[in-house]
Amino acid sequence: MAEVCPISVVISTLDRPDALAACLEGVLAQAPAPFEVVVVDQSAGPATRELVERTAGGPTELVYVKHRGRGLGASQNTAVAVARGDIVAVIDDDCVPGGGWLRALRRAFAEGEDRVLVAGRVLPLGPARPGLYPVSSRTSTRPASFAGRVAPWHVGSGNNFAVRRSAFLAVDGCDERLGPGSPGRGGVDMDLFYRLLRAGGRASYDPAAVVYHEQKPLDERLARRPLYGYGTGACFALWARQRDAAAPWLLIRWMGWRGARLALAAVRGNWTLAREESLMLASTIAGLGYGLSAPARPPGHLHAPPSES
Repeated sequence: MAEVCPISVVISTLDRPDALAACLEGVLAQAPAPFEVVVVDQSAGPATRELVERTAGGPTELVYVKHRGRGLGASQNTAVAVARGDIVAVIDDDCVPGGGWLRALRRAFAEGEDRVLVAGRVLPLGPARPGLYPVSSRTSTRPASFAGRVAPWHVGSGNNFAVRRSAFLAVDGCDERLGPGSPGRGGVDMDLFYRLLRAGGRASYDPAAVVYHEQKPLDERLARRPLYGYGTGACFALWARQRDAAAPWLLIRWMGWRGARLALAAVRGNWTLAREESLMLASTIAGLGYGLSAPARPPGHLHAPPSES
C-alpha cells in the first residue's frame, strides 16, 4: 500500500460566511487533521476574512486568499495553486464533512499511485424539514472504480472529491469557461473528472467519504437544474472540439438517461421531477451551443492566479 502524503483541504466561497463557519468547524474537527485549509474568497465584503481570522490559531494552518476574479473554476485553480499538500480535498462552503471524511480519502489514495481522483457520498444536511429539499445528493453505498473515457457524472460530485495535485496541474486544472460564475454556468467538475481519466489516471467512488449538503427551497433546487444541464452540454461540445471521439457517445448516453428519467416521472405523475428533467434536457441543448462557440482556453492561467492573500 502506497504512502499517502499530507492533505490540503480547499474551500471556495462567495458571500456565505454562516455556512462557511459550519464547514470549517467540520473540516478542522477531522482526525487526523488536514495539513492545511485554503479558503479562496470571492465575496465583496469583509465577513469571510473576519471569520477565517477568528478561526485561525489552531494546529491546522488556515490560509485565506482574496480572489478578485469570479467563477468556481478560477477559484479552485487559485486554491490548488496555493495549496502545498500532495492531495487536495475539495468541499463546497455549504457542506459539512462527516467525521471520517479525510480518513476515508487517505485510505483510498493509499491503495495505489495510479489513483488520481476520489469522490464520495453527498447526503442532506440535517433532518427533513417541510419546504426544504436535498440538492446535489449522491447516495450510493457501493464502492466503484473508473478508468478511461467513462461517463464522468457516475464518478462523483464537485462538492466532495479529492485529487492528486500533480495530476490536477498536469491537465491544467479546471476549465474556467465552465462552472458557477462563468459563462458556462456549470459542468466544471464533470470536465475535470473526465480529463483526469482521459489522461490515464484512475478514479474511485468511496461511500465512506461523506459530506452533508445544505437543503434548499424547491425554487432554488429547480434553479440549479438548467445551470448544471447547460454546463454539461458545454462539456460535450468542448470535448468534441478537442477531437475526442467519445464525446458524441457520451452526449447520447446523457440525453438517453435524462430522457428515461423524464418518461418515468411522467408515468408516475411526479411532475416536479418531470419539470427538473425537462429543464435539464433543454439546457443541455443550449449549452452545446455555448461549448461550440466559446473562446479558446487561455494557456498557463492556472499558474498565475489573479489573487491576493
